[in-house]
Amino acid sequence: MKKIGFIGLGTMGAPMASNLLKQGYEVTVYNRTASKAEPLVQEGASQATTPAEAAAGQDAVITMVSNDDSIREVFYGEDGILKTLAQGTTVIDSSTISPGLVKELAAEVHKLGAYFLDAPVTGSKPAAIDGTLVFMVGGEASVVEAASGLFDTLGKKVIHMGPSGSGSVAKLAHNTMVGINNLALAEGFAIAAKSGIPADSFLELVQLGSAGSKAADLKGRKIIDHDFSNQFSLALMLKDLKLASSLTDATSVPSPMLNLAKSLFQAGQTQGFGDEDLSAVVKCYEAWIGQTIGGKPLQ
Repeated sequence: MKKIGFIGLGTMGAPMASNLLKQGYEVTVYNRTASKAEPLVQEGASQATTPAEAAAGQDAVITMVSNDDSIREVFYGEDGILKTLAQGTTVIDSSTISPGLVKELAAEVHKLGAYFLDAPVTGSKPAAIDGTLVFMVGGEASVVEAASGLFDTLGKKVIHMGPSGSGSVAKLAHNTMVGINNLALAEGFAIAAKSGIPADSFLELVQLGSAGSKAADLKGRKIIDHDFSNQFSLALMLKDLKLASSLTDATSVPSPMLNLAKSLFQAGQTQGFGDEDLSAVVKCYEAWIGQTIGGKPLQ
């Protein structure tokens, strides 16, 4: 696979496409906001004006968009990829979307004699830039193996979860835990801060103690410094939690912690933090305790 169509050039998609270019792939890019493609064109990408154009004549097509509505437009729209997808092409969808829609898209792609993998990622923006993403993949094992070169360029690990839809389910279960872990970190910080414990000391304890987590390692310093520059937005976390909640409703899985996490991230969204990093949910706790985690009064 050398000719790649890449659709969706947001926080994750743009650095992923850039890494493909750096490894010598012929990449045709498409983004709804065309200006986002300009840096990649300067790196050597070709720019398509529609998803259909981006998909035409490719060995593989990678999609990385924000939600179910966006992926439906990419596939089914007037200029969607199903209009031009060739027999034998591999479609890799790395979006976080509902498992039911994944299965529907896989069936449509298979009708055309093409292949489909749902391959969402974990690792956020830094891992996308570094090429150290972890892919959780649903689809046929032989197709996963055939696409291994692409996955190796973009990430450090591929975990085959099972048939179509399994990657999507795994991502929603995983991101449920990400949301809960980040809330646990924010709540712990708030408990300590309200009693005067220095945030730096508390973070050191968390990272060395039994409460250590990726959330603490990746977001602890951002919380203390009030650096909520977006690596993975609060709005996208809320979207994923809503998808996970729909999944647990459909599969009759009790999920009280998921539902609480959804309500707390919804509070962050309502207060205007949606476009900030998901760690900005700590600002809800700061409002409740009347001070910042660093101990300063709220402005």
